[in-house]
Amino acid sequence: MKKILIVADLQTFIDKEKSVLNRSDFKIFTATSSEEALNIHKTEKVDLIITDLDMPVISGDKLCSILRKDDKLKKVSIIIVCSKSSPDIERCTKCNANSYLTKPLDPALLLERVSQLLDIPVRQSYRVLLKVKVDGKYKNEPFFCHSRDVSRSGILLETEKVLSRGDSISCAFFLPNSKNITAGGQVVRVLKSASGTYMYGVKFSDLDQDSVAAIEFFIKNRSANTS
Repeated sequence: MKKILIVADLQTFIDKEKSVLNRSDFKIFTATSSEEALNIHKTEKVDLIITDLDMPVISGDKLCSILRKDDKLKKVSIIIVCSKSSPDIERCTKCNANSYLTKPLDPALLLERVSQLLDIPVRQSYRVLLKVKVDGKYKNEPFFCHSRDVSRSGILLETEKVLSRGDSISCAFFLPNSKNITAGGQVVRVLKSASGTYMYGVKFSDLDQDSVAAIEFFIKNRSANTS
């Protein structure tokens, strides 16, 4: 079970967006201050800390810097939430946070970042089951596969082709009633199905904005039709 520590008023946002981090495989801790967050992390060794940048006494970037200098505490992913101003973003990057998000928080983007940092699959509510043929290419050699689901961040492929985690591939697929999508990606998850085929979780690496918009439109329409 992954442990997530949420600091300060971000809990209000999480409570409003129950679908974001309301998972049985997450254990959520909350802290009202950076000092309390430090004590919780010392005891629990959480996997991820989500904190606001502007905290009283110890700011979010200062908290991050303290953790990164402590050999017993530094092995934790940190997301800092800040404004869209350049100085705030610079503070987040200088303190060695893993990622930052700007306000107002986007629930889907928050879940995507959490999933990436904790190396877990995105909730099914943000992915859509479909069955489309995908023309893949690996080391300039084409191969064929099928997609089981797709999100704005990646796609799950099923094929007999043997790939390894970390392999880079390119794929082209057609969303029903939508456009043809072409994107590069990296294999981040490998599973073998009962039928002997392989399942690969592929994270998109160069999806253009038009393709992102097409995928989000497709997911929204499919979700509305199945709800």
